[in-house]
Amino acid sequence: MKRIVVVGASAAGLAATETLRREGYGGALTLIGEEPHAPYDRPPLSKQILSGEWSTDRLPLRRSTDLDGLDLDLRLGVAATGLELADRTVVLADGTRVPYDGLIVATGVRPRRLPGDGAHVLRTVDDALALRDRLAPGRRLVVVGAGFLGAEAAAVARGLGCAVTLLEPAPVPLAHAVGEQVGRVLSQAHLDHGVELRTGVTVTAVTEGGVRLADGELVEGDAVLVAVGSLPNTEWLVDCGLAVGDGLICDEYGEAAWGSPRPKAGGVYAAGDVARWYNALFGVPMRIEHRTNAAEQGMAVARNLLRPEARKPFTPVPYFWSDQYDMRVQAYGYLRGHDEVAVVDGDLSGRRFVAAYRTGDRLTGVLAVGMPPKAIRPWRQAIAARAAWHETVPTATPAAGARLDGR
Repeated sequence: MKRIVVVGASAAGLAATETLRREGYGGALTLIGEEPHAPYDRPPLSKQILSGEWSTDRLPLRRSTDLDGLDLDLRLGVAATGLELADRTVVLADGTRVPYDGLIVATGVRPRRLPGDGAHVLRTVDDALALRDRLAPGRRLVVVGAGFLGAEAAAVARGLGCAVTLLEPAPVPLAHAVGEQVGRVLSQAHLDHGVELRTGVTVTAVTEGGVRLADGELVEGDAVLVAVGSLPNTEWLVDCGLAVGDGLICDEYGEAAWGSPRPKAGGVYAAGDVARWYNALFGVPMRIEHRTNAAEQGMAVARNLLRPEARKPFTPVPYFWSDQYDMRVQAYGYLRGHDEVAVVDGDLSGRRFVAAYRTGDRLTGVLAVGMPPKAIRPWRQAIAARAAWHETVPTATPAAGARLDGR
């Protein structure tokens, strides 16, 4: 293999290129990025950058000298617009054609948008800076979507003295992911900090002075942030023959598949937010939009591409964290689709607890709020070991807390 191309110059793409070099690959290595910036970290955008605590010079994932040491053909500020599998060629927006022997797709996601003009989104450093310029004491911010991104932005805006209205179509924010009772606990933190949280409402359009709800009501704001999820950046792959559906569909090794009957694509892998792969540890396909997973998957697929005869399935225990006010939320595992939640340490009322999640007869996830890392790490090990629920989570007692959302 003499030419490897990585499309996507963020955490997953950078991790892949570094791993290729560290594993001894000495051939041509091209890293393509749509943004003009060198690879940078995204989690601080909705926290330290939006709040003004950090300057943007703290965002780059590597120093320029470190990037130089990778001997990359670094192409920034140009998007990939097409893939020709037969010719093993990536087509760029400027008309350039980049040949490859091996390809790693790490093109990430883009924010969903709503009809109308003037709304902010929060994905890139430029997005964060544009929104930060609109946040000041006395300003009114409307946040559409009370997921983790919207919640973090709302918390930062309140800390800056803004009046914040948080709009969410679901009855309980995040209930689909963390369960109804835990979702209520996380929501209460916003109410306690003066956020106007409105649930069960649907936003139909962004207007000049705010947003319009389905019933015609205008919710006024000086700025609007739309945080209603993301779309995988796979449009440049739609007609190339690869299987695309809520991401680039991959097997347990991270290798992309053809559309139908979906044999292996041959030398094409995916990593990070754009990859939808089969995680054999949980027995389900998943697409994870978390920083830790992006880096780990970038490393894993680079090794599998480089040494196909010794490939290993990518079976991580996903991890994410969120900072809101003085509240640190951490989670391991796959919480979606759970059958039961039980508080195993602390209590919900004090927003200091550990909750375990059951799917079938297995422990599949754990979420902690306001707890030290040592309180949650052993649970990660149990999830990785495929621990049975009845062996790891005792029957709930008043000391352990009540079972939640049991079905």
